[in-house]
Amino acid sequence: MPYQWDFAFLLRYAPLFWKGVGVTLAYTGGTITLGLLLGLLIGLGRLSRSKLVNFPLVAFIEAFRCTPLLVQIVWFYYALPVLLGIQIPATVAAVATLSCYTAAFYAEIFRAGIVSIERGQWDAARALGLRPWTMMHQVILPQAVRRMIPPFVNQSITQLKNTSLVSTIAVPDLLYNGTLITADTYRPLEVYTVVAIIYFALLFPSTMLAQWYERRLAKDT
Repeated sequence: MPYQWDFAFLLRYAPLFWKGVGVTLAYTGGTITLGLLLGLLIGLGRLSRSKLVNFPLVAFIEAFRCTPLLVQIVWFYYALPVLLGIQIPATVAAVATLSCYTAAFYAEIFRAGIVSIERGQWDAARALGLRPWTMMHQVILPQAVRRMIPPFVNQSITQLKNTSLVSTIAVPDLLYNGTLITADTYRPLEVYTVVAIIYFALLFPSTMLAQWYERRLAKDT
């Protein structure tokens, strides 16, 4: 007998879906902001010629880029409290992990964008007698930011998808609330279909905007 689809019953769970969307967007925006600030500091630090400065920063970047995000979330929530001897709330573990994870990628975006600026620009800024911070702020970064935006936007879109993993530690995001609705209704097909549609509705416009901006940059260069 074919499966009988029924989405009407989900209307009474609309507040739970909306709450999940709000939590998902809050985690996305918050961790992107924290990751951006941390990534900028790490990316600038990576420009140092000192191995003493570079080694821990490279270790941080590769540790987060070369291990699965799900493993990181579980480790921060279950293993780190054992090492520290304290209880870490799920929200703190989720924010810390997502922020550090995205900071590792943002740091490389910042570093790559800065070092991609032609050597002549650096030499010209030095010839004008600009101090290092002034040179970076007024000459190098304005040019580098233009090249950083496309990968930055793509990584930020990925971050929205990554937030779904916090449901594994009971953070009430969209996917976790969908799981609660499924447990209450025993209708996983309808529930997870709606969850997927909501994620698509959130991500598709951002993806189209990113592609449009990349095409615009390509025309301007």
